[in-house]
Amino acid sequence: MSSAENIILIAKKLGLHEWQVENTIRLMDGGATIPFISRYRKEMTGSLDEVKLMHIKTEYGRLKELDARREAIIKSIEEQEKMTPELLEKIQAAEIMSELEDIYLPYRPKRRTRATIAKEKGLEPLAEIIFKQQETYPSGRAEEFLNDQVADTEEALAGACDIIAEWINEDENARKKLRYLFDREAVIYSKVVKGKEAEGIKFSDYYEWSEPLKKCPSHRLLAIRRGEDEGFLKLSIEPDEEHALELLNSVFIKENNESSSLVTEAVKDSWKRLLSSSMETEFRNISKEKADIDAINVFADNLRQLLLSSPLGEKNILAIDPGFRTGCKIVCLDRQGNLLHNETIYPHAPQNQTALSIKKLLTLVNAYKIEAIAIGNGTASRETEDFIKYVKFESDIQVFVVSEAGASIYSASKVARDEFPDYDVTVRGAVSIGRRLMDPLAELVKIDPKSIGVGQYQHDVDQQKLQDSLDDVVMSCVNAVGVEVNTASSHLLTYVSGLGPQLAQNVVDYRSENGPFRSRKELLKVKRMGAKAFEQSAGFLRIRNADNPLDSSAVHPESYHVVEKMAKDLGCDVKELVSNDAKRKEISLEKYITPVTGLPTLKDIMDELSKPGRDPRSKIKAFSFADVHDMEDLVQGMIVPGIVTNVTKFGAFVDIGIKQDGLVHISNLSKTYVSDPSTVVKLHQHVMVKVLAVDIERKRIQLSMKEVDQKQATGKS
Repeated sequence: MSSAENIILIAKKLGLHEWQVENTIRLMDGGATIPFISRYRKEMTGSLDEVKLMHIKTEYGRLKELDARREAIIKSIEEQEKMTPELLEKIQAAEIMSELEDIYLPYRPKRRTRATIAKEKGLEPLAEIIFKQQETYPSGRAEEFLNDQVADTEEALAGACDIIAEWINEDENARKKLRYLFDREAVIYSKVVKGKEAEGIKFSDYYEWSEPLKKCPSHRLLAIRRGEDEGFLKLSIEPDEEHALELLNSVFIKENNESSSLVTEAVKDSWKRLLSSSMETEFRNISKEKADIDAINVFADNLRQLLLSSPLGEKNILAIDPGFRTGCKIVCLDRQGNLLHNETIYPHAPQNQTALSIKKLLTLVNAYKIEAIAIGNGTASRETEDFIKYVKFESDIQVFVVSEAGASIYSASKVARDEFPDYDVTVRGAVSIGRRLMDPLAELVKIDPKSIGVGQYQHDVDQQKLQDSLDDVVMSCVNAVGVEVNTASSHLLTYVSGLGPQLAQNVVDYRSENGPFRSRKELLKVKRMGAKAFEQSAGFLRIRNADNPLDSSAVHPESYHVVEKMAKDLGCDVKELVSNDAKRKEISLEKYITPVTGLPTLKDIMDELSKPGRDPRSKIKAFSFADVHDMEDLVQGMIVPGIVTNVTKFGAFVDIGIKQDGLVHISNLSKTYVSDPSTVVKLHQHVMVKVLAVDIERKRIQLSMKEVDQKQATGKS
């Protein structure tokens, strides 16, 4: 299809104007990123948000893939010298891949089949006679086709039916009707592999399971498929066979004679031997793709919430990676996250050096002017938290428990080794815990998102699609918050719109050689920072305390002249315009509208001038668990505070202060019906939960948020 036709298709499917799609595609093809387009090209797209822009990008990619396949099919058929104007028109009109492949199926090069063998024996004319169903005595006609390869009429009729079965399998209309039947009525069945009952006990819920495929939720489908992959379950997807045969007979049976009876047998053979398995494979793939999309979306949503978690900000931090036998690794960080000191204390068994540990803590807190303490939530976390709260500090110091998920991955990574070549993994891990409290985004971007532990079945989905989605989320979050160019790591800079790994490293190298950047304009001196990269990245890079206050804001350099004209018209400079709310209220935006700069951009500029460079993330809240430390401490009916650690399609996992998270099933999230848990709870949300059941042997805790007062869920400071 032409690009114009593709634009029409995308606009129609997404409910957008054609000009919105056309402009978006033009910008993307020109190298613009989604965060840049969403933030700085609103006039061109009609203020489309990142989600809609991503949908355009996805659809555009799908149609390009479809067009590439279309060209390959046309070439193949033309090489066979079988192309006709009518066939070409059908191929050009196909809008989805399955429709295109159905058209191509009769022309696809085949391996040697029963039908091709029958054709080699000269039986295709007989198959045509029978298929028309006008011959009332096909056995008699079959005698005409006996030869040295066909011994008798029985063999001739069987060969002809093999050919007819293949025609039925390749019939575009029949496949379309069957596809509709599968879509409406297919049932997914799973059963245990004989002899694997004990070994595959974790899949016991699916030993004898069936439900309509269209109602099977993504997490269940992925669980069943994992059971199949691991050799414990057998999976099948099929509609009622009787319905399938009735449908096929309605398409192919035209008369009521001996030829029709043979075609009926060919229909049955085609279904059993060719069509059912072909359609099952197709719907296995379709259902897996849908489940993957669901799971990837859950992971992406959770990752976004995690990356945009509330930061404590620039504080002097004492971070603790807790432990029993090996002790608690302590690091002291300055307000920029630089490592100042590290050592180990042993407040717990077996050493029990409580007094000495308190003395060391007090000394470090005073020496490094510590303002907050971060404790990793792994082994000995609760015991360490209790110990810290027992210490009488001279000033009010907030204590936060921080997720360690992925910290061990980071501490052993090349990124960590490059940052701290002279320290071991325990020190690196403690530093990561402290930095996560200061700025979760800046620290978590160093870790492979799949190691962070949010989402569902992330190892079972298409890994490339998962990686692409997560990369998009990371880039979106980094650019939504903005990056301080003079303190950011090269890893964080990598995700800034328009940069990438090499240019990010060049920025850091320039900073090391020349000192901190003094203006955004200076970025153009960075090696390989061309006009396009500058355009894409400059608005997301912040330079604190720059001479031009706009350099620390989200106002793009391309719009500086607009702000300067506003200031000039008001008889002040830009600094006064930024600091003086009364001055800004005198501005009439309509006066500054141009063909390039419209009202959406002007409103963004005014919003930014009122709060230049302000972090869009909410403020962090302190939290304390109830006095429970082990599963044995839990009692049915107990109501305790918790923190949401993961959100899935079937519910939310909540940390209530013991080593095992509990599950609030989707049915227990609210008194009203919930179709999607993410509409009720968010990652790191403070909640109150009721203990429904505790299974110590299986390490399972069932929780409920129904009929629990959530106003208490802010936790205790």
